[in-house]
Amino acid sequence: MAHNDNALSGVQKGAILLITLGPERSAMIFKHLKEEEIEDLTLEIANTRSVTPQVKEQVMEEFYQVCLAQQYIAEGGIGYAKELLEKALGEQRANDVIGKLTASLQVKPFEFIRKTEASQLLNFIQDEHPQTIALILSYLNASQAALIVSALPPDRQADVAKRIALMDRTSPDVVKEVERILETKLSSLVNQDYTVIGGVDSVVEILNTVDRSTEKHIMETLEIDEPELADEIRKKMFVFEDILLLDDRAIQRVLRDVDNGDLAIALKSANEEVQNAIFNNLSKRLAVMIKEDMEFMGPVRMKDVEEAQQKIVNVIRRLEDSAEIVISRGGGDEIIV
Repeated sequence: MAHNDNALSGVQKGAILLITLGPERSAMIFKHLKEEEIEDLTLEIANTRSVTPQVKEQVMEEFYQVCLAQQYIAEGGIGYAKELLEKALGEQRANDVIGKLTASLQVKPFEFIRKTEASQLLNFIQDEHPQTIALILSYLNASQAALIVSALPPDRQADVAKRIALMDRTSPDVVKEVERILETKLSSLVNQDYTVIGGVDSVVEILNTVDRSTEKHIMETLEIDEPELADEIRKKMFVFEDILLLDDRAIQRVLRDVDNGDLAIALKSANEEVQNAIFNNLSKRLAVMIKEDMEFMGPVRMKDVEEAQQKIVNVIRRLEDSAEIVISRGGGDEIIV
């Protein structure tokens, strides 16, 4: 990933900001975003490898300045905001910040297409109606549009060129609809191959903190778009040690559905705190029996321990899904009625 702040896209800056803010604050921000924005940011966070402290600092600073500008605009309009920002940041920087804000308020149609290779674009627009092609091309930059026009069959080239020339105004609704259909087509065509490295942990942290319905929506979408990434995230979502997030009643409920043999193996490499949480919720007789099993079984392969722990995690997830237990997710706003 490029470390030059100016080379970062909005989504990349958003991902860096959320990683820097940490899972709890990010979860609060997610509540105010649209579903597709959450999906884009989730993938970008998963894709973020390493970020230098300088870039983090720059992104935070820029975010702060934009927030300030927004506040000033709300208080007294653009002129007022510009005046105050110039005093604080100097004329050049103030213009940049306000320019960014006003640009972000009016995103040009077909923004997503500008990042797509012309050859790929051609693949999926050449069968569209000439009027649709004309509409799309009129929003592209000249070099992209030229590549596509020259690759169209000769009989369509003139037709499309004529339609571009005659195009006067197109209603925003039509532009939005064409954009939406195209974006859907493109996303199914360009199924990027996301590599799953370091950044998955950040996503897991955020998903473990957001409310369950947001988490479910993100996971269901990822399962369709990025099954491998979804699988990777799910494995890390709720780890065995998180059993400490459950209260005693919930632990007792979970243990009713757990095989004693699995429990003995799962506890083999668990820390003392986790072992105590479980033993304190078993009858004395059963606790002694499982401790004896653990002693007699001798060394156990790590793979078997992980498998037994995963089985117990699956029981916990199932009971949470059916609302029989509640996992306190540290967001501070868990409402239990």
